[in-house]
Amino acid sequence: MHESRPGELWLPDLCRLTRLATLFAVAELVVLVLALAPDGGAHWNPQRFVSASGFALWLALTIAVLLCASRRPLSRLPIALGSLVAVVAAALIALLGAAMLHQLDGSLGFGLVPSAVSLPRFAFGSAAIATLIVAVMLRYFYAIDGWQAQVRASARAEADALQARIRPHFLFNSMNTIASLVRRDPQVAERAVLDLSDLFRAALGAGEADSSLAEEVELAERYLAIEALRLGPRLQVEWRRHEPLPWQLPLPRLVLQPLVENAVLHGVALLSAGGTVEIDLAADGDSLRVMVRNPAPTPRERDSAGAHHAQRNVGNRLAYAFGARARMTAAWQEGYYRCELRLPLSGQAVPVKVRVE
Repeated sequence: MHESRPGELWLPDLCRLTRLATLFAVAELVVLVLALAPDGGAHWNPQRFVSASGFALWLALTIAVLLCASRRPLSRLPIALGSLVAVVAAALIALLGAAMLHQLDGSLGFGLVPSAVSLPRFAFGSAAIATLIVAVMLRYFYAIDGWQAQVRASARAEADALQARIRPHFLFNSMNTIASLVRRDPQVAERAVLDLSDLFRAALGAGEADSSLAEEVELAERYLAIEALRLGPRLQVEWRRHEPLPWQLPLPRLVLQPLVENAVLHGVALLSAGGTVEIDLAADGDSLRVMVRNPAPTPRERDSAGAHHAQRNVGNRLAYAFGARARMTAAWQEGYYRCELRLPLSGQAVPVKVRVE
């Protein structure tokens, strides 16, 4: 285990219901293994199995509550010492609980604990099993926390990198276009300045807060308005909004604009005759479909590395936000490049799969 930073809660959080359920499942699995293992003639009946399961689940719950309540003070200790204290505490709980159960069972005559099993053997055996399970599970949860922290850091790094996606030459071209409009059409120039300001404000805040479908569409419209000033009639835009749409659906900031930017820079802008960027939005059952389609040169005639990088960037951030029910597909066919997103309207899962052809 690596050294924790000051103030970091390195001890895994056992207060989560999913982790408590995992502990219960492991405890029940241990009871099942003991019931199925050859043990020299000891008889397992339904009553013994139920009582053993109840005891194992009680131990798992008690240990989880203790470690949950003591997470903050234990995290102030060095990782090695804190881990040792956590495991020893779990062993003591199992030792005392097993001893109490053995004494009660002997006094009341329920026969839940085989008479051939002595108090020391039952108590210390239960403590040893609990020690091994807690040590393994803490290590497992610690590794999971580390992996999730890396995923969050990767998502934040992708967002930070996205701040540089709006290229300097785009800024220079936009400013030159605005400068040429100042005297000729000051109202259009003022609107272009505001659009450019909003675009860069969104880029600088890409990793800070979520956006929404409505905000993403508005941002893409502002970008396209700026590019339309530069490309003129060569750039046509066709929006297809199939209502009703989940306009307030939370989205990572800047997921639509980079796809629209790809359609302009790697498609329409490379064609002498220009073309139409088609953007289709529709709610299909329990998912949102976002499609961007544009005319484009063949992959051999254009540099598609930048486009694929932007798509992977968007896909990685959608992975963290939505999970496996989200999909991104992209492919060139018969003179058109098509990129499609399918995002779940509810729920979260595991990382999104991005397929770029």
